[in-house]
Formats: sequence, structure tokens, C-alpha cells
Amino acid sequence: MPNAFDLPAPPTIAIDGGDERFPVGRIFCVGRNYADHAREMGSDPDREPPFFFYKFAQALVPGGGTIPYPPETADYHHEAELVVAIGREGAAVAPELALDLVYGYAAGLDMTRRDLQARAKAKGRPWDTAKNFAFSAPVGALRRVADGGHVDAGEIALTVNGAMRQRGDIGDMIWSTAEVIAHLSRLERLLPGDLIYTGTPAGVGAVTPGDRLVVSIAGLSPLVVTIGPREADFA
Repeated sequence: MPNAFDLPAPPTIAIDGGDERFPVGRIFCVGRNYADHAREMGSDPDREPPFFFYKFAQALVPGGGTIPYPPETADYHHEAELVVAIGREGAAVAPELALDLVYGYAAGLDMTRRDLQARAKAKGRPWDTAKNFAFSAPVGALRRVADGGHVDAGEIALTVNGAMRQRGDIGDMIWSTAEVIAHLSRLERLLPGDLIYTGTPAGVGAVTPGDRLVVSIAGLSPLVVTIGPREADFA
């Protein structure tokens, strides 16, 4: 039987050095994976087990560009993150084998409606509307592991209109990329096309329409995003 209508094609990410693109299925995000960011958010940075939240693949913004300021918020925040692209299936993977699942890495942004998140936290409710919404997951071009190895250290930084807002080191993650993959693979069978946003260093803050954000991670293509007009203002 034919479908009543066709769904949009799944989003894809550019791959550095070629014409192929990486198709995206699911987006997993790690919360509070840098001690300095955990402290700035009022949490204990001790090495408790990682926790995860999710974004729809439709929240992805491949290549960056201009994204609208979202509705229903007055406190729209940037969070620069290393993004891991999964290229092989795996479940209950040991940490020492976890990096074998990685296809490549990219710079990303976990955009957040912070005021909605704060209200949800205060009432013990899920964060979904604060984290999982249209245009909330910009991502840059992927660098394949086959073209340059794994990203396990190096600077991660974000500027807004040329001014430094966030600066840290990938090596400062509370849970390393291998540990994050291993833990997540015990909760959910990982599949080719999955993305994992691995957390953000300290310095998160609000942006306004017209701001230009640049995420830089050592060895990866930069991600450039401009905040457009408030979405509710569109005609």
C-alpha cells in the first residue's frame, strides 16, 4: 500500500575531503561532562555515571549558517561541543573497544532555551522543550577517523562576535569519548548514523539576534552560526 505522504529525507552531514555525506539517524547528548560547566550550572562535578538526553534528527543544522531565535524564550544559550559520529553497530561495548565504532568527529552546538530548562528543573519535569526543538543542533563537517585519527585532546572554543566565551580542552571531559560510547551502548544499541554530543565546557551564555558564533575544535573544521530574527517575528 502506498504511504499517505512522503516524509522528508533524513539529514546528512558533509564529510571533509570528499563528496560523500553522513546520514543521521539519532542524536544523543551527554549532560554535564566538564567539571567547570557542572559547577557553573550549580551541580556536583564528581564522576557520577553519565546521563543522556536526546534531540530529533530534524533538529540538526548541517553546516551551520543562519538559524532563527526560537520562540517562547528570553534566555537562548550556546553550548559548544565535540560531536562523535557512529559508523558501526554495537551494544554493551567495552571501553577499550568503543572507539572502533567511531566514523568521525565534528564541531557542534547544543542550543538551549535556558529559561525553559530552569523552569522544568524547578518542577522536576523533563527538559525536552528546552533542548529538543527545531534548529537546536548545528553541526560542522565531519573529519573521518580514517583521515586523521581520534580526537581525544585539544582546545575547544567558542567566540561570539569575535569575543571568547568558552574555552576548554577535550581532554578535560569527565567521561572520555570511549567511556561515553561504552556507557551509552549499555543503555541503547548504537547504530550507524547515530551522533553523540559529548558535553560543553564552562562559559555558556545568552545570544541575541545578529550574533555570530564560531565553534573551533583542534583538528576539525570550524562551525559558524549566525542567530537570525526571533522566529515569532517571521511573517
